Amino acid sequence: MSSATLTPPETDLARRKRLSIMMVFVCTLFGAPAQILIKTGAGRVPQHVNWFTALAAMMTDVPLIEGYALYGVSFILLTLALKHGDLSILYPVIALTFVWVSILSVLIFHDSMNAYKFAGIAAIVVGVSVVGLAGKQ
Repeated sequence: MSSATLTPPETDLARRKRLSIMMVFVCTLFGAPAQILIKTGAGRVPQHVNWFTALAAMMTDVPLIEGYALYGVSFILLTLALKHGDLSILYPVIALTFVWVSILSVLIFHDSMNAYKFAGIAAIVVGVSVVGLAGKQ
């Protein structure tokens, strides 16, 4: 066997760091629908009412509650991920939430997508990729 085919066993720390990146990526997949649900629920809260009525409406609106629950799951995963991962690598991955939200808002709310928004999304994806590659060195 040549030494090129032998790879050293992955260290426990390297495995934990890789798991942290995957957990933060999953956070983005929970965070984007959470924002969509919160926007949906917020649009159903009555305007021009007293604070008690508005609060009661928020506490009983199913999409709003679901959105906050998804944010809660995302928060827990992020907390666990930050325990072993490098913040300088993990935090830029969270920016992918903007990508998913943009896609979902076009599909669900029929928001418009122009060249500037597309360029911004592309910049986020490229930026996260560059940071990811830098983290492997």
